[in-house]
Amino acid sequence: MIQVAIIGAGFIGPAHLEALRRLGDVEVVALCDSRLEAAQRKARALNIAHAYDSVEALLAHPGLQVVHNCTPNHLHAQINRQILAAGLHVFSEKPLCMTAEEARELVALAARAGVVHGVSFVYRQFAMVQQAAAMIRHGEVGRIFAAHGSYLQDWMLLETDYNWRVDSAQGGASRTVADIGSHWCDTVQFMTGRRIVEVMADLSIVWPTRKAPVNGKATFSAVHEAQAYETRPVDTEDFGSVLLRFDDGSKGSFMVSQVSAGRKNRLAVEINGSLCSLAWDQEVPQRLWIGHREQPDRLLSDDPSLLRPEIADSAHYPGGHIEGWPDAFKNMMGHFYQAVRAGKMPAAGARRFAAFDDGADVMYIIEAIVKSHQEQRWVSVER
Repeated sequence: MIQVAIIGAGFIGPAHLEALRRLGDVEVVALCDSRLEAAQRKARALNIAHAYDSVEALLAHPGLQVVHNCTPNHLHAQINRQILAAGLHVFSEKPLCMTAEEARELVALAARAGVVHGVSFVYRQFAMVQQAAAMIRHGEVGRIFAAHGSYLQDWMLLETDYNWRVDSAQGGASRTVADIGSHWCDTVQFMTGRRIVEVMADLSIVWPTRKAPVNGKATFSAVHEAQAYETRPVDTEDFGSVLLRFDDGSKGSFMVSQVSAGRKNRLAVEINGSLCSLAWDQEVPQRLWIGHREQPDRLLSDDPSLLRPEIADSAHYPGGHIEGWPDAFKNMMGHFYQAVRAGKMPAAGARRFAAFDDGADVMYIIEAIVKSHQEQRWVSVER
């Protein structure tokens, strides 16, 4: 069994655990949280044998092979450094770090460490995203003209909605673009095989101040009881619109929002080419729309028998059995742990999961978007 530890017992850590337990030969042996009591309580609830309250103690756990970094954003870079220094394989939540400078450093450290490294860009793992990417690679879409879409949520709609991501000291200079726009950018670059090279951004703060619960609350939790609040300033965006230029000359745009009532996690991408268009919506993940000019449009379902052979293993059940986010998460972990079993990173062309260089690339795009908004001009992505 591959011995694994998870650092961070909040919202996303248990999602990693669930996916890992579906692989069969991976055992999560330890959990780390900043408070020992919380770590022990969560470890008992999740049936994990060991609990720690320091990264150093966890990394010394005997027999450990892989560590998942599921901490808040501002801790990602330092903990990723520590895991790499320990010579362990590392899977990091996104964003990889807080700045482009840190991203370049981590890519270099990972290469020197010679370990397997991954970043949690899960949307590229959906079967229909894989299908769209394969169709584009094989020329079925023709010359790409444009790529556009959005990622819309509503969990920060109210003035009383608050989370650590609102504070730039913990979440980074960007919130909505970094938190969900990062997923959109990775997904569109993966689907098209093109890189974003220039951006023009306009970002907005809807609530200049927010009322934060004095006692705090978990991310995405439902709170119905009366709360005591304190007013805190907001310095990260709720909404953003971004124009794009790709390295092949095609154009694009996307919009991100955490204040769009009724939209829960609507990541949508549309690709327009000379032969057809493709469109995918994460909230209806089993369908890929294929648009035509002179014949009826098609709606392709994620039946493995209908997918391109090289990606049919991304769908695991007979057609009509809807596979969603947890299944894409399992796909991601399956590909990452295939590399762990081999003991080395796959060649770039054969790699089926996002690595530190992919995480760094998105950080370069985010940095350019923030700079574009600040200076109100087109900005080149510096890689």
